[in-house]
Amino acid sequence: MLCVEDSTGVQNAAPIPRQRTELPVESAVMYAEERHWDVFPGTWLEAGDRTETCSCGLPDCSAPGAHPARPDWATEATGSGSTARRLWSQHPKASVLLPTGRAFDVLDVSDSAGFLALARMERMRVTPGPVACTPDRRMLFFVLPGGAAKAGGLVRAVGWSPASLDLIARGEGHYVPAPPTRIGGMGAVQWARRPTQANRWLPDADEMINPLAYACGQEVRTGGQEVRTD
Repeated sequence: MLCVEDSTGVQNAAPIPRQRTELPVESAVMYAEERHWDVFPGTWLEAGDRTETCSCGLPDCSAPGAHPARPDWATEATGSGSTARRLWSQHPKASVLLPTGRAFDVLDVSDSAGFLALARMERMRVTPGPVACTPDRRMLFFVLPGGAAKAGGLVRAVGWSPASLDLIARGEGHYVPAPPTRIGGMGAVQWARRPTQANRWLPDADEMINPLAYACGQEVRTGGQEVRTD
């Protein structure tokens, strides 16, 4: 949870707001038509006797219900709402996946580092773009395309070795799951900061790296334990 300070300086926990469950096709069409993001359908979860399994059929699937269903996913991705409706009509339960390196890149950190970074951004008056939380405790910060390519250099510029931080830059050739995609039995991807008109213009990675690297560095110093935001 995100710790924020009230007027008395006391920190309070601000949980992610509960979000209305939407059909995958509704979200996919919204991303395509309102945000002009490319989307493509991935695998989905199939109900079993005691648990849900990935539609890919692999018992040891690393991302059940949340990975590409086809090897040509990059060419299948579409920015057309009508095409998205057609694709999801074939598999209504398919996950909603977004290719990076097109309309946006993504900076991927642990959720503890991500919430710490958001609190730090608020104090620095840095405005993040959309931010998603995955049920495997990752946070995805959406930035302008090209951010992934220069992330390593930006991290070095603020005094860290990229290899020492749990910060993954996702650009061309990668993808991320988007709400309301469900991953295994862990739960659904949610927005910590929803895409809105206010964050239509994405930030550059240059603006995000300082607070993100700081937060990831705090995890290194504390051995991955939860850290306070003051």
